[in-house]
Amino acid sequence: MGAFLDKPKMEKHNSHGEGNDLKFGLSSMQGWRVQMEDCHTAVIGLPQGLDLWSFFAVYDGHAGSLVANYCCEHLLEHITSSPDFKSALQEEESVDKVKDGIRSGFLLFDEHMRNLSEKKHSSDRSGSTAVGVMISPSHFYFINCGDSRGILSRDRHVKFFTQDHKPTNPLEKERIQNAGGSVMIQRVNGSLAVSRALGDFDYKCVDGKGPTEQLVSPEPEVYAIGRREEDEFIILACDGIWDVMGNEEVCSFVRSRLQVTDDLEKVCNEIVDTCLYKGSRDNMSVVLICFPGAPKVSPEAVEREMELDKFLEARVEDIIKAECQKGAPDLVNVMRMLTSESIPNLPPGGELASKRSVIEAVFNRLNPSKNDETDSAFTDDMW
Repeated sequence: MGAFLDKPKMEKHNSHGEGNDLKFGLSSMQGWRVQMEDCHTAVIGLPQGLDLWSFFAVYDGHAGSLVANYCCEHLLEHITSSPDFKSALQEEESVDKVKDGIRSGFLLFDEHMRNLSEKKHSSDRSGSTAVGVMISPSHFYFINCGDSRGILSRDRHVKFFTQDHKPTNPLEKERIQNAGGSVMIQRVNGSLAVSRALGDFDYKCVDGKGPTEQLVSPEPEVYAIGRREEDEFIILACDGIWDVMGNEEVCSFVRSRLQVTDDLEKVCNEIVDTCLYKGSRDNMSVVLICFPGAPKVSPEAVEREMELDKFLEARVEDIIKAECQKGAPDLVNVMRMLTSESIPNLPPGGELASKRSVIEAVFNRLNPSKNDETDSAFTDDMW
């Protein structure tokens, strides 16, 4: 389940880069959790002579960070060096063979980690989901094992999204029960919230069952999608994002942000902050990969954004002045009043939560002695 801090850790890890006709930015934040268990990979130009290929992934660890960190460092090399993957690229790119190579790479990698654990007599019981995309000059290979999620936006629509692997899914539940397990309170044996993951070897000990037949399977689902000029961006994120924002909401929010800034790290930071303000209690990690078809900065959108910020600043000042007549201003009341109002041009998907930093900045400037209220206001269900 995971324990929580008294207040969230909002320091972020960021990175960005470009090449192979794409740009990427990423952000990760510990949030309310007592430990940061997420990890990520971003590689432009792959080994084995795949200079025009790229790979991005988010790993969401549970019961510790060991498996997620090991995935971050070694999963890609196990995929690209697996015999099946190598054979898939000996001739022209064979889509089905690449998919088979990625699957077998996952299974070999999970077995490799099990062997390492047994040799070291390790007591580590951690596991990790994995969501990623391998990008070739002609295809996107979406890879999913667990309940993190990847999305492709094309021509202003959600073209594709991966399916979460939850124990309650009929096929997942059937496999769990066939392995002698049960699904209680939507968890494997009442404990684990995902039905596929790397690691989690306590759930992979059923005699007579293969690796893909265990209570928890390390087998990813791999989807191949041909690339198009209309492709805008791909989002990879852990469930700390998807717990509070839907597919369309995140994509709409990203489109609106790309119209006001070309700084992809900043866009990713806004995503994780908005999700925190919307109530996410988990670690949060997001990778944003943009293609030539992505929205571009628009002077009109920038002007609207500036006008919105000025409106919010003035409105907060007015509310605080009114509050001062009743007593000490209260950040919670300020936010509740704004929530009840119809404010034009708020970012779609993010809404008022995405402008909380603007609101807090004005409140703290006018009430420097009451900055501690920022922390307490997180717990109020106002969004």
